[in-house]
Amino acid sequence: MTPLVDAKTCLAHTLIKKKTREIILSSATLLASFAILTSLASALQCGSNPAHLTFDSIYSGGQSQRTYYSQNGGAVAGTKERNPNCGLESPATPGNKPGEDSKSQPPEKRSWGPKPADFNRDIYYKNKLEFSLDGGWLPINVPFPFDVFEGDAYILYPLHYTLVPIIASLRWHIDNVGSPWILRGNWDLTCSGSATAIPRGAETHYFSYDMGIRRNFVPRNWMVAPYWDIRLGLGDINAKGPEGVHYAQGQDFTFTANMGAGARYNFSPRYAISAGLNYMHISNAGLSQPKVSNYGINVFGPMFGIDIQLLRHRRHSEQ
Repeated sequence: MTPLVDAKTCLAHTLIKKKTREIILSSATLLASFAILTSLASALQCGSNPAHLTFDSIYSGGQSQRTYYSQNGGAVAGTKERNPNCGLESPATPGNKPGEDSKSQPPEKRSWGPKPADFNRDIYYKNKLEFSLDGGWLPINVPFPFDVFEGDAYILYPLHYTLVPIIASLRWHIDNVGSPWILRGNWDLTCSGSATAIPRGAETHYFSYDMGIRRNFVPRNWMVAPYWDIRLGLGDINAKGPEGVHYAQGQDFTFTANMGAGARYNFSPRYAISAGLNYMHISNAGLSQPKVSNYGINVFGPMFGIDIQLLRHRRHSEQ
């Protein structure tokens, strides 16, 4: 009976060893499957597609150069940084959240391109020298605007005048175009000599020398530029007051003032025309009194002119 017992014991040991091997192999298979599934889940979470992409890694420092191969055989190379949470991260994405990139980037500024060049900077610029010839018809008589400050009555005298001035001037532009918005423009210094006919009034002619300034208002790229100017001077008139003509001028030597406003149209940097209104005052400032009363002349009317650049060179403004 003993041999039968030994045979049963050996058979039992053989069955136990077989079951143990099956358990070990099954466990190894399960562990391997779990490891593969874990790596696939990690790859999908990081945004890669293991079914369609394979890559080769070349590590250098903290970055890795990866070349991706698509299904069609094309290759796309990119440099990515290591991410402890996901393995790799693009340098363009500083955060771990997909929406952080758009929030962290500053808003793009709209590019309007360069501003168009202002051709008026070739017309109004520092040290430009021009010659101008202006002619006017001044038939409207008005009281002297500053009579109220002198204590005189603000009235018109019975003797009315009409003046026809012809004014030749040199205009020197003393600065470039500047100032903002509606004040944008430049200044020119004016030296003038004038001869004035007097078709209506006691006297017949008047000559004077005047100096003044003009403000040119220069909108960007406008052909038309408004202006305002003032000129003061000395003159000589054939006075009829000493001859006993009532309300005529008291002496030959006089002072004069001109104020005007209008607009200038530029055909080119060299040629322009202008039109506006001009006020003209003639008076001896009371120097003839008390021997001869001083009444003065105060008239205004339209004025027209032409401007010609004298020097052909151009000094363009750098502003």
